[in-house]
Amino acid sequence: MVTTLNKIRAASPCADGWQKLLVGLLKTKADDESLTLIQILDINGIEDAIWALRAIDDCPQIRLFAAACARQALPIWDAEYPNDRRPLTAIETAERFARGKATSDELAAAWAAAGAAAGAAARAAAWDAAGAAAWAAARAAAWDAAGDAAWDKQAELFRQFFGRTPHDA
Repeated sequence: MVTTLNKIRAASPCADGWQKLLVGLLKTKADDESLTLIQILDINGIEDAIWALRAIDDCPQIRLFAAACARQALPIWDAEYPNDRRPLTAIETAERFARGKATSDELAAAWAAAGAAAGAAARAAAWDAAGAAAWAAARAAAWDAAGDAAWDKQAELFRQFFGRTPHDA
């Protein structure tokens, strides 16, 4: 999957990331030469590579990547709300939509239900501030423990989705 520096520039990248990308490509200004997402990943890292997806025209592969990322977070939801399947339904509907097997109305309904689930969870957490603080502390501790491994996992997932040639897709 490719984009160009002109498309990235039009999406208003942060100054530091933009300069890092230009230096990494041995360029001084934007142009229309093809630039792969994997090049961006290798030069700037996973956060900027994910950000650069906004410089790609809408495509099913990006939706499938987003669904895969959401699936990685699903165990956190399931641990707290094991009987609430609304987020899973939203992810599955997004995957079906990306494959042309769900309508935009089905997608909107599934995401609205997932949003309602998240809202209900937020309201419940507001009633138990101590529990919410403990949850945040546990999550922060888990993130610190995971450290670079979490970013490496995201980068590998990114490569799986965007590192293929058109013939592999």
